Parts: sequence; structure tokens; C-alpha cells
Amino acid sequence: MEPSARRGVQLTDTDRTLLAFAAEHRFVLAAQVAALLGASQAAAAARLRRLSRAGYLRHARKLHRGPVWHQVTRAGLRAVDSALPAPRGFDLATQRHDAGLGWLMLAARAGRFGPLARVISEREMRSRDGRAGREGGDGRDGRDGRDGRDGRDGRVSRYGVRLPGVGPGGHERLHYPDMVIVTEAGHRVAFELELSTKEPERRERILSAYAADHRIDAVVYLVDRATVGRAVERSAARLGLRDLVSVRQVTVADGTSPLTRSRAVERAGERGAGGRGAEGRVAEERGAGGRGAEGRVAEGRGAEDGPAR
Repeated sequence: MEPSARRGVQLTDTDRTLLAFAAEHRFVLAAQVAALLGASQAAAAARLRRLSRAGYLRHARKLHRGPVWHQVTRAGLRAVDSALPAPRGFDLATQRHDAGLGWLMLAARAGRFGPLARVISEREMRSRDGRAGREGGDGRDGRDGRDGRDGRDGRVSRYGVRLPGVGPGGHERLHYPDMVIVTEAGHRVAFELELSTKEPERRERILSAYAADHRIDAVVYLVDRATVGRAVERSAARLGLRDLVSVRQVTVADGTSPLTRSRAVERAGERGAGGRGAEGRVAEERGAGGRGAEGRVAEGRGAEDGPAR
């Protein structure tokens, strides 16, 4: 018997919306749930505690006076018919990056990058590719539809971009963006939240993989330090990929409220007979909600959700 059944908790549509969002991420914050549901942070925290007591979520506070992290459980995944695996614990080393990804996806879903057909998280990409591999799928060609299949021949669409060499067990080596948006016109824009400087060789292998993948129309690197952004720009210039790669600086702070300082996407290339050419803006950050030209990717106001209960 599910813990929720023992405790008499009846899930609402709002609960399911929250659980589906949590399934896409390693953890979520009360401030993010408040933004997702259009609720106060106190109301979001109360809902999170109720779902935790019912066994749909678990929570932890790893940093002194830091935010409470909420993670979906297997029961929570079953409640929304999610095929994603349960997240693996809480990792202090990646918590700032993981929190930033939640805000990034909220911004995309809110229309901050223009009208979209799909927003795909890294967790979903890895899970879909894993299932496709077990089922013998390939999907090297074509673009994905809402069901994750190629729009032309129905094959499963692979999300990872192929890196040089061979991985463990002779399998392909794949790199996954932090998020992919698919525009209404069918263009794919890959997002990388780059909060540390990679070795140039590793970074350029990833950029080359994007360039070789005809499904990717643009790559947006979001950085919080100018030195990281310059390193990405140097690599893109060295590889002749300035038209493909865009670098934008954001303020991530402690990971609970990343703020954009400029437009997150200016243009994306479209592959044509002569290769990728600038098509104009594929996606554009909106200043909805009275947030002005600077535009916030995400915002969390006030204290997190108080002591965990």
C-alpha cells in the first residue's frame, strides 16, 4: 500500500503538476514551486510538506541556514505515471547548478524564450535515450515531436550529441545539454548552464559534437563569470562556431534565484543548403510580468520554506 493511501492523502491536479515538475529535476525548492503554481512561498512550502508526509517527496537541508531541497520519490513518480528514475540523493557539489536548472526550465515554460513546442530536461533526455537503447532505437536523424519520436518516420529521437571515441562497453560517448527547447518552427536550441571553466580540450569536444549534430540549431551558454564566458567564446571562435554558439551572462548567486542580465537567446541558425545561417530570432526572452528589459530568468523572494518538518 502506498504511504499516501495509508495517510488518506488525495492528490489534486495541482499536486500532480508539482510532482511532474519535481520529476524533471534532481530537486526543487519551495520558491520554484511557488513560481510554478503562482502561489505564495508559504503555500508552496505547506504543499511540499504535505506531499513529503504522504511519501511522494523527501526533503533535506544540507547547508546551514540553506534552502530545503525537495526530491521526488518512486511513489511520486508513479503518481504521475513518470517513466523517469528516482533521483540519486542530494549532491552538495552540484546543488547550485541543479537549482539553476530548475529556474531555467521555469523561465522557458513561462514563455521567456518565446513560443515553444517542447521543453526537455537533461533527466528526461538521458532517460529517453536509455530506454531507446534498450529497445533498439536509434534516432540519429530527424527532430523530435511531442512524443519523442521523429516527425518524419516515427523513429525514437536520440537527444545526446555524440562525442569522439567509445565509452564503457563499446557504447557511444554522448553529451547531454542541461536543457533543450524546441520552438514552434521545430528548431532545437541547447542550453548549457556553465558555472565553472572546463578544460579547453573537453569544452571543444562538446562544441564540435554540437556542430556535427544537424538537429541542433543553436547552443546558448549561460555563465555567471566573465572569465568562463570568454573561454567559451575563444573556443567557439577557434572552431569557427560563432554563428552556432551564443554566450550570455547571468547572476546565479546561491542557486536559489538566477537572474539574467541580457537576452538569453538572440538567434539560432537554421540548417539549409549552404549550412547554418542566421534566421533571425528563434527564441526571445520576454519581459512579461513587468520585469523590464533586463529580465529575470527566475526569481525567489524571501526566506526558503522554514525549518523542515
